[in-house]
Amino acid sequence: MKNIPTIKLSSGFNVPNLGQGTWYMGEDARDRRAEADALRVGIDLGMSLIDTAEMYASGGAEEVVAQAIQGQRNNVFLVSKVLPSNASTDGTIKACEESLRRLQTDVIDLYLLHWRGGYPLDETVAAFEALIKAGKIRSWGVSNFDVDDMEELATVAGGSAVGVNQVLYNLKRRGPELALMPWCSARNIPIMAYSPIEQGRLLNSPALASIARELETTAASVALAWVLNQKGVIAIPKSSNPDHIRHNRNAADIKLTSSQLDALNNAFEPPDRILPLEML
Repeated sequence: MKNIPTIKLSSGFNVPNLGQGTWYMGEDARDRRAEADALRVGIDLGMSLIDTAEMYASGGAEEVVAQAIQGQRNNVFLVSKVLPSNASTDGTIKACEESLRRLQTDVIDLYLLHWRGGYPLDETVAAFEALIKAGKIRSWGVSNFDVDDMEELATVAGGSAVGVNQVLYNLKRRGPELALMPWCSARNIPIMAYSPIEQGRLLNSPALASIARELETTAASVALAWVLNQKGVIAIPKSSNPDHIRHNRNAADIKLTSSQLDALNNAFEPPDRILPLEML
């Protein structure tokens, strides 16, 4: 098994381009131990970037992450998010402190604005800067920002320090390829792809199944390998199933051939015009 490739954030941190998501974790207390155990399986396999948010299970996912990383915080790159309804200067700082409490850690490595809301971006960025100065976060970024949002952010004082843009991106959701991804790439801002296998909904594709048979792997691994094949993209699949997590990890070792990429392009056509950014 090879090491997972890394991507350097504008903040200087090198992170694996394959991590773990936690959306829908923490919603049932009876599942939390198994969810934490699953995250630990991923960490042991090198998927040490863990993405969570105060929104997920109203903080429950952050509590699952705290359980998973207990005793190995220094081995994990921790990402969390502030809700736009909390993204005033004071509200962002308070929300971060609550996330730190639930995560049982002193610092969040990357803190994101979950999506655009009613508060001006300069307020949120000012809060991010204050949190960095206080040592409570190490870097910051955004989520669900389209090109116009990124351009506005670039005009805000301190806005150029944005470390990442987390968006919906997978074989079925290729809209970012024409405008957003080139815009971010030109500025060395990585894309973090959430729902990189469309929460399993694209896995009945004959093209994916055919390539999976060729490679003696799963359709999910092929779909994820395609995302990882894109330059400057970090993928954060979510799973609570240890076997699925192992298959996700295997995707980092898959090198798709040009004919396989062509087959996927035929099955999931790239956009022919700029489309608005999609969200789940």
